[in-house]
Amino acid sequence: MSKIFGFSGNGDSCAGGSIYPNPKESSLFLPLGHRVDVYFPPCKRSRIRAPFVFSGETFEQKKRASIEVLPDECLFEIFRRLPGGQERSACASVSKRWLTLLSNICQDEFCSNSTTGYLRPEEKSTENKAEDQEIETDGYLTRSLEGKKATDVRLAAIAVGTASRGGLGKLLIKGSSSACRVTDVGLKAIARGCPSLKSLSLWNVPSIGDEGLFEIANRCHLLEKLDLCQCPEVSDKAVLAIAKNCPNLTDLTLESCSIGNEGLQAIGRCCSNLKSISIKDCPHIGDQGIASLLSSTSYVLTKLKLQALNITDVSLAVLGHYGKTVTDLALINLPNVSERGFWVMGSGLGLQKLKSFSVTSCRGVTDTGLEAVGKGCPNLKQLSLRKCAFLSNGGLVSFAKAAGSLESLQLEECHMITQVGLFGALLNCGAKLKALAMVNCLGMKDLNVGLHLPSPCNSLRSLSIRHCPGFGNASVAMLGKLCPQLQHLDLSGLQGITDAGFLPLLESCEAGLVKVNLSGCVNLTDKVVSSLAELHGWTLEMLNLDGCRKISDASLVAIADNCSLLSDLDVSKCAVTDCGIAALAQANQFNLQILSVLGCSLVTDKSLPALEKLGQSLLGLNLQHCNAISISTVDLLVDQLWRCDILH
Repeated sequence: MSKIFGFSGNGDSCAGGSIYPNPKESSLFLPLGHRVDVYFPPCKRSRIRAPFVFSGETFEQKKRASIEVLPDECLFEIFRRLPGGQERSACASVSKRWLTLLSNICQDEFCSNSTTGYLRPEEKSTENKAEDQEIETDGYLTRSLEGKKATDVRLAAIAVGTASRGGLGKLLIKGSSSACRVTDVGLKAIARGCPSLKSLSLWNVPSIGDEGLFEIANRCHLLEKLDLCQCPEVSDKAVLAIAKNCPNLTDLTLESCSIGNEGLQAIGRCCSNLKSISIKDCPHIGDQGIASLLSSTSYVLTKLKLQALNITDVSLAVLGHYGKTVTDLALINLPNVSERGFWVMGSGLGLQKLKSFSVTSCRGVTDTGLEAVGKGCPNLKQLSLRKCAFLSNGGLVSFAKAAGSLESLQLEECHMITQVGLFGALLNCGAKLKALAMVNCLGMKDLNVGLHLPSPCNSLRSLSIRHCPGFGNASVAMLGKLCPQLQHLDLSGLQGITDAGFLPLLESCEAGLVKVNLSGCVNLTDKVVSSLAELHGWTLEMLNLDGCRKISDASLVAIADNCSLLSDLDVSKCAVTDCGIAALAQANQFNLQILSVLGCSLVTDKSLPALEKLGQSLLGLNLQHCNAISISTVDLLVDQLWRCDILH
C-alpha cells in the first residue's frame, strides 16, 4: 500500500506535507474527517472541479480575482483614464457603485492624450476621435424626470450618459410630495458631469437645498435659466452663489422658496443680462429686494411678474421710474398695494415700452389708477384685468381714451362694469383695438342703451362675451352695429339671447365670420344656423353648437349646402339624427376634419356609412355618450378610419 500511495508508512499517513505530487489530483480524494483523505477515482470526466486546495491540516477556498476588491480610490483612477464616453457609459451600467464613482468625476478630471502615451498608435487614433467628439458639447440635449422617476440614480446616469452625446442643455425635475427621491447628491452629479447646462428647472423638490445649487453655480457657468418652484430649503446663500458664478443668467423664476432681499440684491448686482424674472409666494421678499433688483436691471429687464408678495406702493413707484425696458408686466394678488401705487407707477413715465399688462386681484386698480396707467404707457397693446372689484365704467372709458395703441382688452370678473362701460370702451378705444373679451362679469344688464354712434369700431376682429348672464338680445344687436368687421365671435354661455337678438348681429357683420362659438346658447334655433350658413358660409371654418338643444337636422343640411370651408363642427347634445349626419356626408366639396356628436342620443348605427364617408377627411371624431351606437359599430369605425382619432 505504501508503494501505491507514495509514502513510507512508518508514521502518520500524511506526515510532512502533501501526499500527492500533483496538486491537480486533489479531486481524486474526498475528506472523511480530520487529517484523513480517501482515494476516490471518478467514474467519468468531471465537468466542474471544486475550488479547494490543501494547506497543511485545513482546506482553503480559492478566492476569485475581482475588480470589486479594489478601493474606490483605485477605481476612480481607472475610470478617469477611460478613453471615451461610450466606455464610461458601459462601465456606469455595471453597478450603482461604478455609476456613482463615474458621476463623481468632473469633466476636467478625465485624462487627456498626454497621459495615455502607453497606448498603441491605432489606439491613440481611436482615442483622439472619441475625445474630439466629446469636446463638442454644445448642450443641446433635454432631459425631464417626473414623479417616481426623479431619483439621484437617474440623475447620475444622465450626467454620465449625456457627456459624450452633445452635452446636457436643459434639465427639468418635477417631484411629488408623496415620493421625491432627488437630493443634493443627484444635483451634484449633474454639476460635475454637465458643465454645458443652460436651463435648470426644479419643481416641488423639497429635499434639494443650498448644497446642490452651490455645485451647480461652481461648475455650470453657462447657466441661463433657473426655475425654482416649491423648494423651501433653498435660501439666499444658493442664490448668491448663482449670481456670482453664472453671469449669463437671463431668466429667473422663484416660487415658494426661502429667498429674501439679500438674494435679489445679488441677482440685480451681478446678473447684468437678466431679462425675465418671476417671483411668487416668497414671504421674505419685500420692497427693499424688489427696489434693488429693478434699479440694477433698469436697462435690460423686459419681463416681470410679481405674485403674492408682501410689497407695497414703494415697489410700484420704483417700477414706474426704473422699468425703462419692461415690455411685459404681471401683478397678481398684491394686497398691500393701493390706488396710490398704481397712480405713481403710471405717472412715473418710466414704462414707455410696456406692451402687455396683466392685473389680477389687486384692490389698488381703481378708475384713477387705471387712467394714470393708460396715460403713462403710450405703447400698451394688451391689457388683462381679472377680479378688479373697484373698477367701474368711468375708469374703463377713461383708460380707453388714453391708451391709443391698445389692441387687446380682456375683463374677467369685473362686476362693476356694465354695458355702458363696454360700449363706451368700444367707441373710445381708437383705431387699433382688434380683440375684446368679457368673462363672468355679473354687472351686465340687458338695457336698451341709446348711444350716439359717430363711427363704429371697424378695427375689432375678435369679440368674446362669455358667461355674462345679463347680456341679452338688445346688447347683442348693439354689438352688431358697433363691430361690423367681426371675424371671430364667442357668445358661449349666454342663455338669454334668442334668434331675435342674434339675427341682427349676423346681418351687420360685413367681413364674414370665420370662427363662431355658441355653446350653451340654449334658446337659439335652426333659423340662426341657417342664416349663419347662408350669410357667412363662404368664410366659416369653425362652428361650436354644443348644448344648443333646439338645433336639429335642418341646421346640418344648411351647413352641408353652404359651408364648404368648414373644418371643425361641434353639435354635441343637439337634436340631430342619422339624417343630419347623412346630409353632411353627401355634401359636395366638404372637407370636415373634426366632428363631435357627443351625447347625441338620436344618432344610431345607421350613420355608419355616412361616418365612413366623412372619415376620408376626418382627423377627429367624438362619439362619447352616443348610447344608440353599438360597440361593434365603433370597432368597425376604428378599423376603417385609421387616420382618425376616435373618442368613444
